[in-house]
Amino acid sequence: MDLYEHQARELFEEHGILVPRAEVTDSPKEAREIARRLGGRVVVKAQVKTGGRGKAGGVKLAADPAAAELTARQILGMAIKGHTVGKVMLAQPVDIESEFYVSYVLDRAAGGFLAIASAEGGMEIEEVAATRPKAVARVPVDPARGVTSAKAGEIAEAAGLPPQTVDVLVRLWDVLVREDALLVEVNPLVRTRQGRILALDGKVTLDDNARFRQSRWGAEEGEHHDPLEATAAAKGLNYVKLDGEVGIIGNGAGLVMSTLDVVAGCGARPADFLDIGGGASAQIMADGLSVILSDPAVKSVFVNVFGGITACDAVADGIVRALETVRLTKPLVVRLDGNNAARGRAILDARAHPLVEQATTMDGAARRAAELAHSA
Repeated sequence: MDLYEHQARELFEEHGILVPRAEVTDSPKEAREIARRLGGRVVVKAQVKTGGRGKAGGVKLAADPAAAELTARQILGMAIKGHTVGKVMLAQPVDIESEFYVSYVLDRAAGGFLAIASAEGGMEIEEVAATRPKAVARVPVDPARGVTSAKAGEIAEAAGLPPQTVDVLVRLWDVLVREDALLVEVNPLVRTRQGRILALDGKVTLDDNARFRQSRWGAEEGEHHDPLEATAAAKGLNYVKLDGEVGIIGNGAGLVMSTLDVVAGCGARPADFLDIGGGASAQIMADGLSVILSDPAVKSVFVNVFGGITACDAVADGIVRALETVRLTKPLVVRLDGNNAARGRAILDARAHPLVEQATTMDGAARRAAELAHSA
């Protein structure tokens, strides 16, 4: 579960990490009052669970309370990577001398955690990592030993961070452990001209398996989701909206991820991640198709199923029944393989829907879905 920036900074404060004074609102008029309380000049920041806010115009400096109200009005309601801004945070500006990047992230392959840090923080950290990888230090962390002052010193030295960041690195590890986090990131961590170390922005992802211990971080009142994700969640679907034109439905997270890669390799962009898991009932298929088809960006749909516990004929039957309740308006490419695949293909052939095509291989189905999307 991802937290909003203002929730992350709340955790940082609780663990003794300095952050600028800030308040959150969903009202432009209240933004004016908050700016007045914070001294007039403020940074107005969109509160959405995605990156790239600054480049999208979701982070702006307001010179006075009147400008803060106008800026909040401009940012509230805007869409950033499919996320609608429902709240803004107004923060006191900081006199920055240097910007750094620090994070702890779960390293599943190594069975531990990885500290990632750089003396070059800010919006272009991805470019720094891509063009100058040596500027980004990656230090393994043994979860049994954690981050002591000595380990924090090792991380700081490897990344070229000043000694004042050692205490922050220790406290960030405390955030990760005590709050059941899989990711804790500060970008930028800054040193002010007065020599203080502050966390200007934060990202925290909590382990969903620990929700019973972190119940205070439930959905906020008035929280704005992507409309399609909200609809899918209400139907119990494991759906994530992406920026593409080929809708994807598969059974199993691994297969769906592979399908996304194959579609991308065919020159098309996946429009979503939708895992129907082990069940492919008519209702699940109907719900999945209705969500994907309601996305105006989708030009074609690719259903990729490998029959195991759920046989392919049951999946095909689910698709046929779904077509009785969902009006198919875009071409649908189906690839069935595994248990009872031949019987499943026969069921779809018998239905003979004009917009439904079949392919025997994943690559062939992906190529056809990409062709249909490009020709739409």
